[in-house]
Amino acid sequence: MNTIAETHFQFPGQTGFYKGKVRDVYSFEKRLVMIASDRISAFDVILPKAIPYKGQVLNQTAAHFLNATSDIVPNWLSEVPDPNVSIGIKCQAYPVEMVVRGYLAGHAWREYAAGKRSVCGVALPDGLKENDKLPEPIITPTTKAHEGHDEDISREQILAQGLVSEEDYEQLEKYTLALFARGTEMAADRGLILVDTKYEFGQIDGTIYLIDEIHTPDSSRYFYQDVYEENQWSGLPQKQLSKEFVREWLIQNGFQGKDGQKVPEMDEARVMQISDRYIELFEKVTGNKFQKNNLDDPLKRIEAAVLRTLQQ
Repeated sequence: MNTIAETHFQFPGQTGFYKGKVRDVYSFEKRLVMIASDRISAFDVILPKAIPYKGQVLNQTAAHFLNATSDIVPNWLSEVPDPNVSIGIKCQAYPVEMVVRGYLAGHAWREYAAGKRSVCGVALPDGLKENDKLPEPIITPTTKAHEGHDEDISREQILAQGLVSEEDYEQLEKYTLALFARGTEMAADRGLILVDTKYEFGQIDGTIYLIDEIHTPDSSRYFYQDVYEENQWSGLPQKQLSKEFVREWLIQNGFQGKDGQKVPEMDEARVMQISDRYIELFEKVTGNKFQKNNLDDPLKRIEAAVLRTLQQ
């Protein structure tokens, strides 16, 4: 089965190219063409095998939620000419990611379990268990790393280092909490709990825009609402829709992205299991049936779709 592991297009008027962990981004004077590949990353490492339909899931999930939140904050997206492609406004990105957490899970739980009672300068109470709901959503920003690991950073450090002005940062916080509230409502309508997620922002001429993806399985964690309370009370793991199941499998096989560790072998059965879980997440969080795109020659299809749009 063909997957989109990488792209190497040369489009008319192209001014730059950036290969992210998952997306290939083509720059133009005022626009960006963002191609969601089938690459998968965990612990900030790109895993060796691409996952069929993963890029399509990410791109279409992000478009769904960008359209559903455009009344809260303007966003970069203008069109989706192909299931793997988004085209939109070129913004100057802020060098931080706004991570927001409603529950003690994932990285925050690992820090808490190690004895820390503060994450990114935000104090946490004693006595919490893994996956407990926090008293209120908290913002735990990270630096935006082009390569390697994103790093936790506090609000105070962001302002002290001049990464974002105080006025802009206060607005980013307001947008972040409003987007999380909307995401929480939309998740509840689907029988899910939005546990944590991250948002990225940029600006043009003083106007702040929401950029990149939102509420996708790569940027968010979801629990199933119907079994949450029982599982917490019983001390059982939460049933979840997110990329955490990939991280858990890697941890079980001795990999957490640390120096000297080797990525475990992903056989075809594992690859297809991951693909199926991504499709399940798309259908569950959006309420839409996933239509598998033609994978006969995805690069030719994508190139044609982008060229058509650029010529308009």
